[in-house]
Amino acid sequence: MEDSTRQGYLAAFGAVLIWSGFILVSRMGGISPLLSYDVIAIRYATCAALVLPIWWFKFRFKLWQPKFIICSLFGGLGYALFAFQGFENTPGSQSAVLLPGLIPVMIIVLSVVISKQGHPWSKWLGVGIITSGIAVLFLQEFLAQGELSVGHLSLAGAAFCWGIFSVLLSRWQITPWQATASLAIITCSIYMPIYLIWLPTNISLELINAGLWRDMLLQSFYQGFMATIVQMLLYVRAVQIIGAANMGTMMAMVPVIAGISALFVFDEPVKLSLIIAMAAVSIGVWFANTQYFNRK
Repeated sequence: MEDSTRQGYLAAFGAVLIWSGFILVSRMGGISPLLSYDVIAIRYATCAALVLPIWWFKFRFKLWQPKFIICSLFGGLGYALFAFQGFENTPGSQSAVLLPGLIPVMIIVLSVVISKQGHPWSKWLGVGIITSGIAVLFLQEFLAQGELSVGHLSLAGAAFCWGIFSVLLSRWQITPWQATASLAIITCSIYMPIYLIWLPTNISLELINAGLWRDMLLQSFYQGFMATIVQMLLYVRAVQIIGAANMGTMMAMVPVIAGISALFVFDEPVKLSLIIAMAAVSIGVWFANTQYFNRK
């Protein structure tokens, strides 16, 4: 393996680890005293503070364009509101299956609906396998509870928002830097006034002194820096070297890494439905992204 190819796969694996860690850290925020609204505020305030100087002094572009605003409403605001509500109400192991599994399904289906894009049979096979795995998880939840939880539905909503965002990125030829800067700055500009004036918060001086600062610091570092800036850089680097299809195939590891880790980190029960869903989603994500069969 050439050095450049090795670097590409190392970057891809780094992005996979950060994405897996994002699910675990988000679940930690969900079971901490922080509300989901607090985690979103910490995420985008930190990210905007880091990105704004770079945008202002080095790589400035016209930010408040309709296409960037629309992408930020879906990929930033909508995704965050649904995702963190889901992390707050769904076990970490199930979140690790649902979000990474539903995102490629939504992207493929919405690319057909919005952009009339055609896909090879392997992608549709992947969609079918993923859907079957998630259906098993949903069926077990429905039989146990009599209904799907707000957490499961919220994660589906987050995947839908990210699917629209991804399709629009491709349709409007938005660069990774434009996507990163607009998600950080526009989302923060829209969300923070609403959060500070109307939304509930659990951040207080009393709780901060009692140890809440540790949760805030973890969320600030991981959500605002690792999961946005570092992961984006690694992801783009990997795509440049090994290609989008190979990078997408690497993402099949996320449900397994994050799901198994969540079982130990949060001491969650191991259920047959979860194992089936985890395996199906990972295999389905691989099929949905691989080009192996299309070369035959």
